[in-house]
Amino acid sequence: MIRFLLSRILQAIPVLFVMSLITFMIIQAPPGDYADMIKNNMITQGGSSIAAAETAAQEFRERNGLNDPLTVQYMRWITGIVTRGDFGFSFFYNKPVADVVAERLPRTIMLALVCHLLASVLGIGFGILAATRQYSWVDTVLSFVAFLGMTIPRFLLALIILYVLAFKLNVQELGSFYSSRYGGQPYWQGWFDFNWGKLWNLIQHVWPVVAIATLGGLAYNMRVMRANLLDTLNAQYVETARAKGLPEHRVIMRHAVPNALHPLLAYQGVVLPYMLTGEIEVAIVFSLATVGPAIVGSMGIGDVYVTATLLLVLGATLIIGNILADLALALLDPRIRVGSQA
Repeated sequence: MIRFLLSRILQAIPVLFVMSLITFMIIQAPPGDYADMIKNNMITQGGSSIAAAETAAQEFRERNGLNDPLTVQYMRWITGIVTRGDFGFSFFYNKPVADVVAERLPRTIMLALVCHLLASVLGIGFGILAATRQYSWVDTVLSFVAFLGMTIPRFLLALIILYVLAFKLNVQELGSFYSSRYGGQPYWQGWFDFNWGKLWNLIQHVWPVVAIATLGGLAYNMRVMRANLLDTLNAQYVETARAKGLPEHRVIMRHAVPNALHPLLAYQGVVLPYMLTGEIEVAIVFSLATVGPAIVGSMGIGDVYVTATLLLVLGATLIIGNILADLALALLDPRIRVGSQA
């Protein structure tokens, strides 16, 4: 297993390198850069002449190396990452890109993991419930919920919830993770003094994002689990387990469910970056400082190093997710462990 893990990690290095190169070139392909935004702002907001604005833009390009060939810009960026851990400088945030990522990525991972955990547990549970009660009212209701979760756009749900909270319930301070009174408070105020008030305030601010993202993942997991379990329940080995006199709940949970989980575990390899970016629409609607809005915003203004770094992080999470999915499959199915050893 360790040999398999090391080989996958070594294979991931050239994949990340190629992905970073392609991503960097695609980001730079459209015309325009951050200097063009500076020029437009000087003309429209600062009242500068076109000549003065163009001169300032050219000076900005020369000072930050934006006039260099793309290969030179890429090598400068990737060399800084490999040798110094320097992901470049953000023009918009006016600070290192590493600081931008360190500020937004933990929040995004926290939301993504909570949404993923809820969607997996509830989706798998509802899928088992629906499959074991096929064509009953329980199956009909759960299938309808899954249909709504798969079809209703997330941004529409976010707008509806935002409208209700802001205009019907008069909820204040929606566009942040905390209220103003809790923003600067630490979670731990002593060895055994946890700030439960700040945690509850966080839940009050992020529950719409968690609920909407969970609904989509729950719907997918439930539909896949229901379909796989229905196929597995008709398998010969399940009928053999029943013929031996085993209780039905043991037949389902011990023999059918583990084999029905295989496609869902394989799906976990791509679900992590999906969860990280899946909250883009909701986070934009609620103005939350997470990775999704940062990617969209940096692409719009030409903050190239922020965009490239965040996309590189998403690619790394995709590779990590696939490795974790393979390990989970090996732990679930002894046949995979035997095959890897062979």
